[in-house]
Amino acid sequence: MSDVQTETAGVQAQYAARVAADLETNRKEQERIGAEVAALQEQLQALENDHAVLLSMQQALGSASGPATAAKKSAPVKKTVPAPRAHTNNARSSRSKKPATTKNSAATATPKASAKQTAAPKAGPTLVELIDNHLGQQNEPRSAAEITTALAQALPDRTIKATVVRTTVEGLVAKGRAQRTKQGSSVFYTTAAPAEQSAAPQPETSTS
Repeated sequence: MSDVQTETAGVQAQYAARVAADLETNRKEQERIGAEVAALQEQLQALENDHAVLLSMQQALGSASGPATAAKKSAPVKKTVPAPRAHTNNARSSRSKKPATTKNSAATATPKASAKQTAAPKAGPTLVELIDNHLGQQNEPRSAAEITTALAQALPDRTIKATVVRTTVEGLVAKGRAQRTKQGSSVFYTTAAPAEQSAAPQPETSTS
């Protein structure tokens, strides 16, 4: 009778140990999935914020180009009506005056065109180039917030938002020019190795 009780107690102990191990595995799996869900929710929130920013930029660009196009269409077209000739004797004098008028108008228009060309601002480096160069100078992974802070300090006269930086660096990851790593719920970025950049698909160029 005691042998049966001893065997039953041993079986119960084995089941209890197995149930405890399963509970621990279940708990760890819940923590892992919970961390992934939190990271996905953070990425979804970032994408929603980027979507709102891009929509506002699209609306701003549309409203900025709209009035210019409407003004160009509504601008009246000036037509030059030739002055009637009083008599035949004044034909030569009127002909000799027209080239002088054309030369003066051309001379007047040339400085204006030169002034417009001189006043045109030079385009600076794009945000893609700034982020790519910044990652290439780093020895360790950087988050989107750290990249934004570094660029904002280096370029105080330029407005740089974290949501736009995150979208831009994700574009570099998609092109193979940067790498994404996760540490817990945080995402960090590094520049891609030269071999990986050369292996990235290049856009096709059309030949004319």
